[in-house]
Amino acid sequence: MVGSDELKGTALAFAGVLAFSGSFPATVFAMRGFDPWLVAVGRALLAGIVALVCLRAARVPLLPPRSQWGSYALISLGVVFGFPVFSGLALHLGASTAHSAVVIGLLPAATAAFAVLRAGERPRPLFWVACTAGAVAITVFTVSQGGGSLSLADVLLVAALLSAALGYTEGGRLARSTPGWHVISYALVLSLPVTLPVSVALAAVTPITLTAASVGGFLYVGLVSMFLGFIPWYAGLARGGIARAGQTQLVQPLLTLVWAWLLLGERYGLATVLGALAVLVCVAVTQRSRS
Repeated sequence: MVGSDELKGTALAFAGVLAFSGSFPATVFAMRGFDPWLVAVGRALLAGIVALVCLRAARVPLLPPRSQWGSYALISLGVVFGFPVFSGLALHLGASTAHSAVVIGLLPAATAAFAVLRAGERPRPLFWVACTAGAVAITVFTVSQGGGSLSLADVLLVAALLSAALGYTEGGRLARSTPGWHVISYALVLSLPVTLPVSVALAAVTPITLTAASVGGFLYVGLVSMFLGFIPWYAGLARGGIARAGQTQLVQPLLTLVWAWLLLGERYGLATVLGALAVLVCVAVTQRSRS
């Protein structure tokens, strides 16, 4: 029987996944009025300011213990800078939202692999078989979509995937002893010395077109994707258990495909749907065979 805590945890985790699933369409909207670099770094600045205010309002320390700064640096490199920059540039170079969603769909498996390396877990051989199958499925999909070769956008998407996996792994490790919203808040606050001056400089030298779509997209990636989405996500993993609640992330690529169709009018063929389903199956197997 599934307990109420597990059900609530799964529901919370799904709320986080639902928030994250709109990130790619929102990024596309934001880049219609802002430079890709400004979207990537500026969203972290916006989230960092909100995080600073929340920490202050909660009357908790504004910075984590110095002994943990190395881990927070890895989180920042992964989810504050790496994923937004690499994924944003990939979308700017022409990767469709649907295509990007399929490639990034391997994220849960990549995160699990990072966790194995960091935590010294010893999963069953089936785990590695499924990870390899997922990587092969992604490679076949991207090569077939790219006319027989990998594009620069595909390379950037893989870099975004690895960056997010690194950030998720370090964040998950710290969230074992620190509230999840503190973890993402500290990573954002520690990044402010970089995000603030860089964002100001980019805003001064790049063209900006303020429209409802561009501003709305920017606010979404800054407030929801970079900060608010992590609150139910981490709470769900803590309450429902990583093995169970983490399964909700399997539906993220399919949700993104829906948003791409509804919000951007993207049309994709059978290959995209089959690619997303193949990745979903591979990741599901990795999640169930980690121990």
